[in-house]
Amino acid sequence: MLSVESLQMNLSSYSSILGRRMVKCEWNLKFSVSPWLFSSKKSTTSIAASANSSELNGASMSVAGAESSSSIPLCRDSTISGSMEQVMVEYVFGRKKATEVAHYVWKHVVQKGDAVVDATCGNGYDTLALLKLVDDKTQRGRVYGMDVQKIALESTSSLLDQFASPDEKELVELFVMSHSQMEDIVPNDVAVRLVAFNLGYLPGGDKKIITRSETTELALEAAKRILAPGGLISIVTYVGHPGGREEFEKIEEFASRLPVEGWNCCKLHTLNRPLAPMLIFLFKR
Repeated sequence: MLSVESLQMNLSSYSSILGRRMVKCEWNLKFSVSPWLFSSKKSTTSIAASANSSELNGASMSVAGAESSSSIPLCRDSTISGSMEQVMVEYVFGRKKATEVAHYVWKHVVQKGDAVVDATCGNGYDTLALLKLVDDKTQRGRVYGMDVQKIALESTSSLLDQFASPDEKELVELFVMSHSQMEDIVPNDVAVRLVAFNLGYLPGGDKKIITRSETTELALEAAKRILAPGGLISIVTYVGHPGGREEFEKIEEFASRLPVEGWNCCKLHTLNRPLAPMLIFLFKR
């Protein structure tokens, strides 16, 4: 892997407000993180974040992507927003989870009216987050959600009942099926902007029922086929349960095979917490 030269992150100001857990930082980056995630002049990029603080949680960020002479514009502005910057800092300091980082990245990819897929609904938090991103007055947006467990979709529906309006809920379609079958529910003429995976077992459910490396690989292949250019595959994967490490390695193998001309691949994880969730982004140029 090639490494980014002369990249420095200089945190010159930091303050934490109790209750709101807000972080104020001044960043000195040679280029902003938002285009860094999804375009790079290096064929493969590796970035390590560091700061002079005893609270640093050993976070690392690595990116692999195609060589490009110009940055690829995101759906919103091409520079990182203050809220995204804040979330990344809080992740470095161990105050934000991988799922929270994922939700903020989605905001820079998904537009109102887009079609998205929640490949593993679980208790519905990702489904709800995606719904809020695609919903608009045109009612064109769609969230296709699936899970192999009926109880997971019941939890998802219950969450939507609490936090989504009747009009918003009309944009969500839920299916009891494996994530590997997503092509069966997304119409052929629909361009999907984002496919989200939150792997492992259902929180609060039967820990013996887990996503498997074989079906997850098939699901990733399906996601690759239905994803529109400029779209994102977002994966949160866990290695602390039986089968989790094998599934993570299968995902890494899949990402490594993607052509650099068409994909940028990014992984975030905490180095000193080997069993912590790993966040993986696969961005389609």
